[in-house]
Amino acid sequence: MTRIIGGVAGSRTLVSPAKSTRPTSDRIRESIFSRLDALNLIEESKVLDLYAGTGALGLEAASRGASRVVFVENNKQALGGIIQNFRMVKQALQKENLDCDFQAVGKTVQSFLANQQESFDLVFIDPPYEISNDSISDVLNLVIPFLEPNSSVIVERSSRDTQPIIPSELSLTETRNYGDTVIYWLNN
Repeated sequence: MTRIIGGVAGSRTLVSPAKSTRPTSDRIRESIFSRLDALNLIEESKVLDLYAGTGALGLEAASRGASRVVFVENNKQALGGIIQNFRMVKQALQKENLDCDFQAVGKTVQSFLANQQESFDLVFIDPPYEISNDSISDVLNLVIPFLEPNSSVIVERSSRDTQPIIPSELSLTETRNYGDTVIYWLNN
């Protein structure tokens, strides 16, 4: 059971399509968002959630004050769950007279990045673990032109994989290991 950890929609349970997603655990999301909150990187940010799955990362950002979240997910069943989950978060935001612009895109990550112009403050890259490190490095290179100055990119990978190649335009500021998951914190 995946839930929103904090913010105005905290404790609400998310819909998760069976077998089509691998949501980031509550413990890992809590750690990520505690750090983002401490660095004041969420409030009014524009967030891109790539390989969105349930949308848990982007929805957590929306619950905590992001102004816009774009979810990119190629799986139609998962995309339907994201839309359902966002409606629930949106209701919680509206009760507090808050808003977050939302867009769910049913495309591959590469296709989306090849045809978009918007820039972002915060990017989550949480692909299925079977996606190769070469593909992740390609996605990192595709994301760079769409990063606002001083943006953060957070990449989640299996701890069994080697570190993806980080483009020179990004700097690795921290690596956190959570058992079978590793989080890479990147900045431009």
